[in-house]
Amino acid sequence: MKETIIADTGIFVAYLNRYEKFHDWTKEHLDKIPPPLITCEAVVAESCFLLRNVIFGNEKFFELLETGLVVISFHLEGEISRIRNLMMRYSNVPMSFADACLVLMSEQYSDAVVLTLDSDFRIYRRNKRQHIRAIIPD
Repeated sequence: MKETIIADTGIFVAYLNRYEKFHDWTKEHLDKIPPPLITCEAVVAESCFLLRNVIFGNEKFFELLETGLVVISFHLEGEISRIRNLMMRYSNVPMSFADACLVLMSEQYSDAVVLTLDSDFRIYRRNKRQHIRAIIPD
């Protein structure tokens, strides 16, 4: 059974910016993962902002979306209270809005693995107590 790979912002930024510290690590991992990756609109917004000064960064990012290599697979409607609760629960970390969406996505897919550069995913829990399976650089 193929795992559902949920991608975080840092993955896209590192993949599309060869000057990023984890560019090679990200490229190596993405080359092994069959598409599509799934993500949320909050990650799209963060990625676009962080790629705004990378030559062709946003253009290449939108190509990933348009070709279906990356699919937006989260609907905010109906999840506002749960997102707020997660962000309050992890306010000491603190948890970003995008991270809260990704945690909820990990609950929606039982086989989910989060591909991220963010070590906070070692702290976050899905369904309140369950470890989130994640691929994170050492």
